[in-house]
Amino acid sequence: MNELPVTQESPSRTAGIPGSPESGRVSPQKDPVVGRFAPSPSGRMHLGNIYTAVAAWLCAKSAGGQYLLRMEDLDAMRCPMEFADLILSDMEWLGLTWDNEEIPYQSGRAPIYEEYFRKLSEAGLLYPCFFSRAQLHVAEAPHTSDGRVIYQRTCRGLTAEEVEERRKSRSPATRLILPHERLSFTDLQYGPREYVLDEDWGDIIIRRSDGVFAYQLAVTIDDGLMGVNQVVRGRDLLSSAAPQLYLFKLLGFRQPDYLHLPLLLAEDSSRLSKRDRAVDVGFLREQFPSPEPLIGYIGYLLGQLESPEALTLPELLSVFDRKKIPGDDIVIPGKYWENLSVQTP
Repeated sequence: MNELPVTQESPSRTAGIPGSPESGRVSPQKDPVVGRFAPSPSGRMHLGNIYTAVAAWLCAKSAGGQYLLRMEDLDAMRCPMEFADLILSDMEWLGLTWDNEEIPYQSGRAPIYEEYFRKLSEAGLLYPCFFSRAQLHVAEAPHTSDGRVIYQRTCRGLTAEEVEERRKSRSPATRLILPHERLSFTDLQYGPREYVLDEDWGDIIIRRSDGVFAYQLAVTIDDGLMGVNQVVRGRDLLSSAAPQLYLFKLLGFRQPDYLHLPLLLAEDSSRLSKRDRAVDVGFLREQFPSPEPLIGYIGYLLGQLESPEALTLPELLSVFDRKKIPGDDIVIPGKYWENLSVQTP
């Protein structure tokens, strides 16, 4: 597979981004770990968010590495600044410090994404797609185990005349062609994984019909420019590593290591939601005058403690062992906060 040419970004356009495209290229294994936490400020953080934030911090700091912060607010209408400010406040309350002086906000980085989008277009790897989300779900398309629909490349063969005719009634999204290529990687938690890109993913959207760049493209570019080489996140994103690793290589960036965490589930086995006040960080801050009981509980969920106990982040770091992180999803009992000690160490 050919890599696209990558040019140095000007400092003004990479504000808040350590390094450059060149710094993202494959480098020796002795490079220090650069981890990150990249929340979407579409609401107040919940227990699952801070569980991921703490796990990523522990994985980076236990290896003597850096921990970077980024705001994934691609859809600025859904991500008002007040929620980003609350995330910063909650992280500071927890004692989670980050190592980048300026925090990148994806909503302000469209010119950078545009440049990489242009390179992909010039390489003939993109095409317009006129399928709506509703059409995609009613089409006879394969579904993955997580319910994701695999697009069957219906629009890839449209002629120029057909494209122009369809543009009269609908603005298209843009898809990236994924090749018939087997991609393998080893997740630091779940071990060897293998995907056939076109069969398991189809062609992925990298720009929405409203012009907003899609997650898969933005997250890859930002991780590459930030020099991130360790991504810690929930296992619901495990399969997403495949197209992202392909994009990393295509754009000339170093491919990071991935560590996917077991999910935290409600008692009915549903995923935790920002709409559930019982896991909302604002609610939890009302229950505890200091964060130590919550940090200790997260340490317990991560398999580092036999039972919950109040700890500071440095104390949890001193006992952290990545190999103790469990593999199975974790059910959070109702009113779990009532059983946590309010005493600080």
